[in-house]
Amino acid sequence: MARRQASGCRSGLRLRESSLSSLVSETIPTTNLKHLASEVLAGALKAGATDAEAVVYEGDEFSTRVRLGQVETLKESGSRAVGLRVFIGHRTASTSSSDFSAESIAKLVEGAVTLARITSEDPFAGLPDAGEFGQHDAAAQHLYFDDVNHQPPAERIEIARAVEAAAMAYDTRIQNSGGGDFDTGTSHKILMNSRGFTGEYRRSYCGFSAQPIAHDEQGKMQRNYWYSSARTTRLLEDPIAIGQEAARRTLRRLGARQVKTQQAPVVFSPEVARGIIGNIFDAANGDAIYRHATFFADMLGERVAGENVTVIDDGTMVFDHESQDKAGRIQAGGFGTAPFDGEGLPTRRTVLVEKGILKSYVMNAYTARKLGMASTGSASRGLAGAPGIGAHNFFLEPGTLTPEQIIGDVKSGLYVTETMGFGVNLVTGDYSQGAAGLWIENGELAYPVEEITIAGNLKDMYRNISAIGHDLVFRSASAAPTLRVEGMMIAGS
Repeated sequence: MARRQASGCRSGLRLRESSLSSLVSETIPTTNLKHLASEVLAGALKAGATDAEAVVYEGDEFSTRVRLGQVETLKESGSRAVGLRVFIGHRTASTSSSDFSAESIAKLVEGAVTLARITSEDPFAGLPDAGEFGQHDAAAQHLYFDDVNHQPPAERIEIARAVEAAAMAYDTRIQNSGGGDFDTGTSHKILMNSRGFTGEYRRSYCGFSAQPIAHDEQGKMQRNYWYSSARTTRLLEDPIAIGQEAARRTLRRLGARQVKTQQAPVVFSPEVARGIIGNIFDAANGDAIYRHATFFADMLGERVAGENVTVIDDGTMVFDHESQDKAGRIQAGGFGTAPFDGEGLPTRRTVLVEKGILKSYVMNAYTARKLGMASTGSASRGLAGAPGIGAHNFFLEPGTLTPEQIIGDVKSGLYVTETMGFGVNLVTGDYSQGAAGLWIENGELAYPVEEITIAGNLKDMYRNISAIGHDLVFRSASAAPTLRVEGMMIAGS
């Protein structure tokens, strides 16, 4: 059945657990998916829409978890859905459905047009201009690899089992486990609109992780994790090495204590640094800018960070990797790479902050019109509702220092490996989060700490970044190297 709503959709998930056999194939050929999108658009225009946009999505997922050597969960699922956004002048509405029957598609179209007729006009609503559409060659971006689907489920389970076993065998203090996971996913997206744009691409993903649990002599427990992820199985790291790294990260948390409340330098590990830098994207979001709901409002062209800070969002990145089997080089697109954005505009490289100066906001067509500017190709599109604004491959440019050098310059301070809670106010820039990590004494990691809070203001923190590492690694669509911020408040005992 069609759903009539402004955002979100049920994907019509077909789920079966604890089975190694393949799902019954209900996949519609690509040509038929394109024909479906075309028919939906034609129906919308015939029903009175002056413009329309259709998106068709299909995907498959696999996940398994092995705990203490035994398969705990095993899932395979497939989904498909169609979304429609229509315009009647400057009135707009959207609908979505996971039912591809003729009756359901007719209701999808009727519902969208009916809703559009009764909504309020918005002078900024509308598709991008015809001359703005475009796309990169999806094949040249290397986003999809067949081996992700071809890998036997039994082999995936063995990798999950191996990564957990490696973690548990690392040290006798590890006697329990949150499990070893293995996940895969493939997707196929088609976007078509009434202004002549048609685009499609496929993506693949695979990854695994381990989450060991360690006990100290007093019986206190600590847990941590580590993982490997890639677009192809040939780029996944060694499960033994990943399990051992997960164990090492867990063991270094044993014996954690509080520290006294003080002001000190804070070094952020790459896993935490990417969140600190990620706030720059949120602060530069065009929607927040025109609402004046961010401390970056009216700051374009002004200094917002130190001269060593350059932040980029790039939807075109393709990496050249050495395959794990040493059989040759493999090109693979970044986790945020795509040939076009959620509105059919070509993705691009956008420098948000260059040497500390705010150079660009991130915008879709709607927010760009609101601000009297041009879209940055940053539209993100679900099945229903208006496009949002999303990052592609978002990162802080690396520096030249090793993490050891950054830590070595700290006489007394904190190395943060984890933050907790939601303590960021984008209007004022105030920042306060629970944290855990390792205390630094005389340039060395001395002992683990927990149950503390780190606080500051992002406007000051970005200006007080005193050191940036060279250890930039993309394990997801956002990444940052190790970085050090001077003069943060640490609240403890």
